[in-house]
Amino acid sequence: MNYVEFFKQLGKDDIPIAGGKGANLGELTNAGIPVPPGFVVTAGTYREFITKTGIDEKINEMLNGLDINNTNELQKVSDQIKDLIITTSIPDGIQRMIIEAYNKLCLDVDIEDVVVAIRSSATAEDLPDASFAGQQDTYLNISGIDDVIENVRKCWASLFEARAIFYRAENDFDHSQVLIAVVVQQMVNSEKAGVMFTVDPSTGAEEMLIEGAWGLGEGVVSGTVTPDTCRYDKVNDEVKSYRINTKKTMFTKDPETGKTVQIDVPEEKRDERVLSEEDLKQLTQLGRRIQKHYQAPMDTEWGIENGKVYMLQARPITTLDNIVEVEESSDDEERVILTRGLGASPGLVSGTVK
Repeated sequence: MNYVEFFKQLGKDDIPIAGGKGANLGELTNAGIPVPPGFVVTAGTYREFITKTGIDEKINEMLNGLDINNTNELQKVSDQIKDLIITTSIPDGIQRMIIEAYNKLCLDVDIEDVVVAIRSSATAEDLPDASFAGQQDTYLNISGIDDVIENVRKCWASLFEARAIFYRAENDFDHSQVLIAVVVQQMVNSEKAGVMFTVDPSTGAEEMLIEGAWGLGEGVVSGTVTPDTCRYDKVNDEVKSYRINTKKTMFTKDPETGKTVQIDVPEEKRDERVLSEEDLKQLTQLGRRIQKHYQAPMDTEWGIENGKVYMLQARPITTLDNIVEVEESSDDEERVILTRGLGASPGLVSGTVK
C-alpha cells in the first residue's frame, strides 16, 4: 500500500484511495486542466493509523449506542474522538512518507517550505448519490513539515465532526467503512475566487452559474460573503446576466503571520465588479472542458492568481434528480434581503435563519 499518491498518479475512479476530492484533482490534472500541484495522503494511510495505534476499537466503542438526536451527547462524543485522533502519535513509517512527499513537492515547485492548502477528502464524499461535501475540514496557508503533519491529523479528526457523524448515521453509512484521505496542494493566493456550476443546479438549464468574490474562496463556499453572480448562456455563448453585490469582507493571507484571516474589503472595492470579461472567458472555457471530459454536469471551485484561473475542486452536481417545481409567492411586500447567492440546493425549507 502506498501511503501517499501524487495527483498525476490518480483518476476519478480512485475514490477508495484518494477520496472524492483527491480523485477528481488527479482526474483534472491528467486531463490538462490547470490545477495547483499536490499529493494525497491516502485513505489506507488513515486506516493503518487507527488500526496500528489501536484507536479504531476505542472510536467504535464511543459511537456504539450513540443517540445522534441528543445534540449534547453527539457533540461530546465528537469532541472526544477528535481529541483522541489529534493526541495519538503517528507511526514513524507513515510520518516519514508524508515528510518525503512534502519535500518532493517543494522540489517540484522550487520553493522551500511551499505554502499549501490541506483538505479533507472522504471516501464517501462527492458520490453521485450522496452529498458529504463540506462536512470535513480545510486548512489554508500551511507551511513547513511540522504544520503539514499537524493539519493532516486535524483532517483525519474532522471525519468525526458532529455534523458528519449525524449525516452518516441518518443515511445508514457504516462509520467504520467511511475512510478519509487528505489532499496537500500548493496554495493559490487568490486575488478573486469562487464557484462555478456547469449547469443551473436548481433547474438543470444549460446555463453556467458563476459566483466570485475578492480574496480566497472560503468566503463564497462558507456563505460568509455575498458574491457577484454571473449567469452564462451556453447555447448562445454569452453572458445572460451579471449581478454586482456588495462584498463587505474577504479572506486573505496575513502578510505578517502567513495565516488566513478575514478582513474588511476596502471601501472602493466593495461594489466593484469582481470578474472581468477575460476572467469569464477563461472560466467558461474551462467549465465546458470539464463537463465534456466528465460527460456530466459539474460543481467546481476556482481561484485566480495573477490573471490565471486555477481549478481547485470538481465534483458531480448531485441535486439534479431532485428538482422541485415551486409556485411563486403572491406576497409582493418589500422585504430586507439578508444575503444573495445561487440556489444550489433545490427544495423547500422553513425555519430561523442563522
